[in-house]
Amino acid sequence: MKSFLATVLGLGSLALAAVPGFDISHYQSSVNFAAAYSSGARFVIIKATEGTTYKDPKFSSHYSGATNAGLIRGGYHFAHPGSSTGAAQANYFLANGGGWSKDGITLPGMLDLEGDCAGLSASAMVSWIKDFSDTYHSKTGRYPLLYTNPSWWSSCTGGSSAFTNTNPLVLARYSSSAGTPPGGWPYYTIWQFNDAYQYGGDSDTFNGDLTGLKKLATG
Repeated sequence: MKSFLATVLGLGSLALAAVPGFDISHYQSSVNFAAAYSSGARFVIIKATEGTTYKDPKFSSHYSGATNAGLIRGGYHFAHPGSSTGAAQANYFLANGGGWSKDGITLPGMLDLEGDCAGLSASAMVSWIKDFSDTYHSKTGRYPLLYTNPSWWSSCTGGSSAFTNTNPLVLARYSSSAGTPPGGWPYYTIWQFNDAYQYGGDSDTFNGDLTGLKKLATG
């Protein structure tokens, strides 16, 4: 993972390229994946689960549509840290679309961290995230992407740098520039820069070229 992260850092710091993508959930009931691909998008991250009881009803159809369009795709899990352990939620995610395979078109799963801090202290939140991350890694050999914004990360983890060498950062910041990543990450891997996308969902960009994106998928 460290060598992969270093590769992405090199690509990003040299500003060689960026690859468009987007993320979606059931709120986007109809997505034109083929048009998104034609417009330049090459990846999509699709909501699969929340907590240990919720499955996104559009996940399967979205996943199939993305695959048929030729997009690199992966699932994401909306965290509920106050309701059950990180391990329990990772296992639920893995059982319901969040797995990873070395097929070259599947991104490692993403853990969506936003909202309130669920009553957890910063140290307890870091432990919860680590529980999720380590469980996912033990089952797949990959660490999940971590989606967050600077405010949440500061408030809920105390600005922890515990994941900088293992988990790629998906940075949510709606601005003309990504700014300084939180938590000691020297760069973002994916930047969600707008909460709108022409073909549905939120607008994302991968920090690197298509070869780097494929490397993220293959490990």
